[in-house]
Amino acid sequence: MAEARKPSAYRVIAENRRARFDFAIESDLECGIALMGSEVKALRLGHANIAESYASVEGGELWLTNAHIPVYEPARQWGHEERRRRKLLVKKKELARLWNATQREGMTIVPLVMYFNDKGRVKLKIAVARGKKIHDKRASEAQRDWNRQKARLLKEHG
Repeated sequence: MAEARKPSAYRVIAENRRARFDFAIESDLECGIALMGSEVKALRLGHANIAESYASVEGGELWLTNAHIPVYEPARQWGHEERRRRKLLVKKKELARLWNATQREGMTIVPLVMYFNDKGRVKLKIAVARGKKIHDKRASEAQRDWNRQKARLLKEHG
């Protein structure tokens, strides 16, 4: 007998669409994020912006800087600072790999997407990336346009 499937609790809160255009993604990693209760409530309403944020390794810890989570109105009195630094939770081995990438190889740690996982916990997918030059951006844009045109032609004649 088939079991009734539970609906997935996975839900995207915020996405950094500009990151894939501005950076060449080398590898990505899922990490947890330390939040206050009012921040989680605001995220449940779907309010967040990670477009201008970045992550950095400081003092043996990984920090998310400049991510915007607006104030949750019912908890305004005890609320949180909207753009405060938030600690990201990763294993020591991953932290060492991220530190090597940023310090030795000149890479950047960019947040890609913030979401609720199947257990209802807030997770952040970060990527180790290298900044693209202007000619790289033009080439990726030309490739994207060609793929669109190719799909359109196949749809018309196929």
